[in-house]
This record gives sequence, C-alpha cells and structure tokens, in this order.
Amino acid sequence: MRAIVGKWVKRLLRRFKEWPRALRDVFYGMTAHEMDLELRKERGNLDHLFMLSVFRDLVGLPLLPPYYSLRLLPYIVPTIGK
Repeated sequence: MRAIVGKWVKRLLRRFKEWPRALRDVFYGMTAHEMDLELRKERGNLDHLFMLSVFRDLVGLPLLPPYYSLRLLPYIVPTIGK
C-alpha cells in the first residue's frame, strides 16, 4: 500500500512541475504564436530576396545593376568611346 501511495505522490508532483510550462505554452499560443510565424515567413522572404539580388548573375536574371557599378559608370563610359 505504501509503495502505491509513494508512486502516486511522485506522479502527482511530476504533474505539478509540468504545469508552469504548460501554462506558458498556452499563453504563448494565444498571444505570440501567429506573430512569430509571420515574422519567420517575412524573414524567409527577405533572405530569398537577398540571395536573389546577390546571385542573380548565376541564375541569369537581368536585374538593375548594383549601386557600385553605377558609381563606376562615368569613369568607364569615356573609355568606351575611344
């Protein structure tokens, strides 16, 4: 009898220790879960856009030239005419 009560008490204490985590997960799900998913999706979209802008030549996309190429253009154009 005593062993059964001891197991029951241990099981009950283990469940009481799990309550704070369960409540934290429920509150997170009610408040911030959807915002977290949207932020992760937006971050993924920005990462894809960054990778596309960096490696566009490898993919073969004719996007606008980068800023530093446009800054060098005035120095290159006079040599093209000669």
